[in-house]
Amino acid sequence: MLNKIVIMGRLTRDPELRRTQNGTAVTSFSLAVDRDFKSQSGEKETDFIDVVAWRTTAEFVTKYFTKGRMAVVEGRLQIRDWTDKDGGKRRSAEVVADNVYFGDSKRDGSSGGGDYSPPAYGSPAGGRRSGYSDLGRDDSDFSELGDEKGGDLPF
Repeated sequence: MLNKIVIMGRLTRDPELRRTQNGTAVTSFSLAVDRDFKSQSGEKETDFIDVVAWRTTAEFVTKYFTKGRMAVVEGRLQIRDWTDKDGGKRRSAEVVADNVYFGDSKRDGSSGGGDYSPPAYGSPAGGRRSGYSDLGRDDSDFSELGDEKGGDLPF
């Protein structure tokens, strides 16, 4: 059987690191994940998905992610049944994160959060794409493919 989920979205708030009674690190956060299609009214819909991360993954998330940052979460779906304070039976779903990856890149000196905007990648200009210098990448050794053999790729 397989229980694997991958989601990509923006954090809705800053994650806070907590510890269990025995000292295990844990954090929970929500991702705002846009749907690939629009509703009948023509509006883009967003799902808010709860995520929980444990141990070193929790420490990593709280150290490097802030509200508004794009994250890719790989994990499993967990359904929990619980009883509310009025004695009613409740059920909730959350993603238990195995791995969390950056879904965007952070410019040098950016503080993250709501004022963050990822580097813009434009069309090739003089053999270089704008934005590479922001990532510290030097692509001056690369050149355009010629029109040899009718433009067919060699593979």
